[in-house]
Amino acid sequence: MSTKPTVRTAEVIYAELVRRIVEGVLLPGDALNELPLAEEFGVSRTPVREALQHLSIAGLAERGPRRAFIVRRTDLPMLEDLFEALGEMEALCARLAALRMTAMERHKLSATVQEADAAARAGEALAYSELNARFHADICAGAHNRALDAATQVLRVRTLPWREAQFRAAAARLESSQTEHRGILRAILAEDGEAAHRAMRDHIAASMLVVAGIVAERAREAVD
Repeated sequence: MSTKPTVRTAEVIYAELVRRIVEGVLLPGDALNELPLAEEFGVSRTPVREALQHLSIAGLAERGPRRAFIVRRTDLPMLEDLFEALGEMEALCARLAALRMTAMERHKLSATVQEADAAARAGEALAYSELNARFHADICAGAHNRALDAATQVLRVRTLPWREAQFRAAAARLESSQTEHRGILRAILAEDGEAAHRAMRDHIAASMLVVAGIVAERAREAVD
């Protein structure tokens, strides 16, 4: 029997729980019990368990009393460390991509940026978030260094919920992010590795500033 429906269901539950945590609907210490969640989503406990495990990997949940999952308190210094590391590694990817990308890969990256232009102008946060992920993944793949790509992927997974949240929380971030993407693209198309490195590092740093604001706002809401 195929497991694909279960996988898709787990992804849907995961995405919804991420939204609730990042937007402050679920607060640090709140229980994430399998049975109530399974009843809420109308599924067995298996996809719920998978979703909770993914939350743990992403650093959004942890084991609490009796080994049940609870919402993890956001550690801003750790989040800053993750973004700093991601910025350095993706900057290296951008530098190498500027020198190593094939003509077809550059064309594909340009097409992604054009699609993202339309999504940003329309204020479509979900569509833009997906194109943003594609943009970054294509640059890392274009570096043609499998070890670097794999290591960067680990950091992308850990920071993904917050990188997606920035587009939902701040509408203006779509346009500013896209402006930064166009700068990265220009450097890559010009085969200017140093400019691509600087542009990508600055881009990730700008994302972290937005994320820090989101975390601070959630902390204030939790106190209130």
